[in-house]
Amino acid sequence: TNMADLLNFLLEPLNYAFIQRGMLALIIVGGISAVVGSFVIVRGMSFFGDALAHSILPGVALSYTASGGSIGSNLFIGGLGAGILSVMFIAYLAEKNDMKEDTAIAIVFVTMFALGIAIISLHGSYAVDLTHILFGSINGISSEDLAIMAILSAIVLLVIGLLYKEFLVISFDINLAYSLKLPVAALQRTMLILIAVVIVASLQSVGITLMLALLTTPAATARLFVKNLHHMIFVSVVLGIISGIIGFYISYYLDIPSGASIVSTMSTVFGLSIIAKSLHNARLSTTR
Repeated sequence: TNMADLLNFLLEPLNYAFIQRGMLALIIVGGISAVVGSFVIVRGMSFFGDALAHSILPGVALSYTASGGSIGSNLFIGGLGAGILSVMFIAYLAEKNDMKEDTAIAIVFVTMFALGIAIISLHGSYAVDLTHILFGSINGISSEDLAIMAILSAIVLLVIGLLYKEFLVISFDINLAYSLKLPVAALQRTMLILIAVVIVASLQSVGITLMLALLTTPAATARLFVKNLHHMIFVSVVLGIISGIIGFYISYYLDIPSGASIVSTMSTVFGLSIIAKSLHNARLSTTR
């Protein structure tokens, strides 16, 4: 009977179409965030990822209020527009005005986020939906949303596939990139835009506020064990997808928001990995 109970436990949520869509969304989002997140981690761009997630708020808010409060394809367009605008603006501040990049990022981040909050507060009735934008609403994913996520993810994977060697070089050895005459600035901007696309694609699953965890935690966990970038991408994708699925079941059975339970799952896996690694290192040092 234990086997039957387990099967029932696993299959019960999947009786609902909206839950099937949510599960598929998490698999897509967990996978694609982990791929891009591996580059974020090796390049030390976590702060940028977080800032970018918050900078897309005004675009999302505008397309949201313009459509009379519907979450759908226009959110992707608004969010992406704001994301690309933020990337270009940060690049402009950092390159033209001799400003440190993290300062430029911080200024753009707070300005855009404040703008987003202002736009939403003008439409008082949307407070509930703001919660969805900030923390995700996995149960509200339509077939159209799922298709858009799949298309955006495919585009991101295609670009990374085509530019993998170049991204590898700018991630690990910027001087080599310059000496190879690679278009470094263009490649960096492309990477930033890919991060923006992933954030927009993942918006509904985990929301703006928890997006950083998807981009960093699985990749950081993978990096504890593997140093080679394509191994790291593989391991973090597996971790991202598994954490998404486990987090999803936790959120279903304990009735907590999906974003929060997925992020907690990822952090737990990261914590356990740190413990396992330090135990392993301690054992090695005693045997020497």
